[in-house]
Amino acid sequence: MSQPRVIHTAQALVDEVVEIAALPERGGNAMASSYHRYAGGAVTILLAAARNGAAAVHAGSVGTGANGDLIRSVLAAERIALSSPAVPDVDTGICVVMVEPSAERTFVTTRGAERQITPASLGTSAPVAGDLVCVSGYTLLDPTRKPLQEWLIGLPRGVEVVLDPGDVFASLPAEVVEAILARTTVWTSNTDEATALTGETDWAASARAVASRLPADAVVVVRDGERGCVVLVAGELTEVAGFPQRAVDTNGAGDTHTGVLLASRARGVEWVAACRRANAGGAIKVTRKGPTTAPTSAEIDAFLAAADAG
Repeated sequence: MSQPRVIHTAQALVDEVVEIAALPERGGNAMASSYHRYAGGAVTILLAAARNGAAAVHAGSVGTGANGDLIRSVLAAERIALSSPAVPDVDTGICVVMVEPSAERTFVTTRGAERQITPASLGTSAPVAGDLVCVSGYTLLDPTRKPLQEWLIGLPRGVEVVLDPGDVFASLPAEVVEAILARTTVWTSNTDEATALTGETDWAASARAVASRLPADAVVVVRDGERGCVVLVAGELTEVAGFPQRAVDTNGAGDTHTGVLLASRARGVEWVAACRRANAGGAIKVTRKGPTTAPTSAEIDAFLAAADAG
């Protein structure tokens, strides 16, 4: 039996990143000290997964134009499959990322070809039992909500549905939230996103509250930056310590955590150990600028060896 794949259905975007001393006041101006273009969005998770030994597939739509070309070139360089056909005459959208010296980041996102999905375009990824299909709460906004939901209904039995809720999930219509939760077998989020859904501010309590709304055998991971994460498996909750670092850029840290986590699971690593590797991956990522700087499996091995050595 082949190794399960990590398949992402969400938006691949181009991150246009500027470093600024501080956000300007409304109507004001800020001078950037640097500017870079990166393949971002779902690409960040897929890069982290591929660099950690997973067969990775992007099922979302990519446009035609300079932005779409950048997405395709980065995916190809990392041997990440792009299953869906190019969207003609429309380019991929961008996300403007403003990074402050504290490593905090602020986003403004446009919409483009990545929002033109159909059940058929998603179906080109052809998931089978054991595959890990990633779903983002942002895809549950219009106009991508309906095609994604239609496609999820027809997934084969045994496909793992991994929900990354994002900031928007808890504010979606109640019927949409409940329908997605009923299909979710793995929840992975930060503490704020779990709190938004459950009202629980403690990460352990929020993880248990999330689990109470998922299928009985679902797994819940709630992360909290350098503190690490908690993971709830078969009713047993474990705190997995993080690795505090001096951060230079937190953009993509959560996505890197998710990509490393899922790649580890695809390779058969048990959940607590997979979370520890994901914590290490996120810790390494925040010391590097840009969303495409996820570490490799070998780099995580070396990081953990050094941490264990004291």
